[in-house]
Amino acid sequence: MTSGLLTLYIQHTSASLLINENYDPDVISDLERFFARLVPDGDPLFEHTLEGPDDMPAHVRTALTQTHLSIPLLAGKLALGTWQGIYLYEHRTHAMARRVILHLIGE
Repeated sequence: MTSGLLTLYIQHTSASLLINENYDPDVISDLERFFARLVPDGDPLFEHTLEGPDDMPAHVRTALTQTHLSIPLLAGKLALGTWQGIYLYEHRTHAMARRVILHLIGE
């Protein structure tokens, strides 16, 4: 394919997809610290803790971010900016198996 649209969709409620800077790893670390301050694990505000103290905070972080992305395909390449990268952003404290569905339409 040379032109079209790629849609990515994550089938989970405690992880998200982001497009952000991919040059400086401090960006992702800074995002982690920001979300930890905004929605801290173990916050007594939350009742839903079936899977641990990071369970409900992970759901809130997902609600504040994105579960799908749409990216144009131009001249056979994703039309990302110079410094942009695609991230699967895990909101739980332990790594989990995740599934992302890709759908590409075009010509």
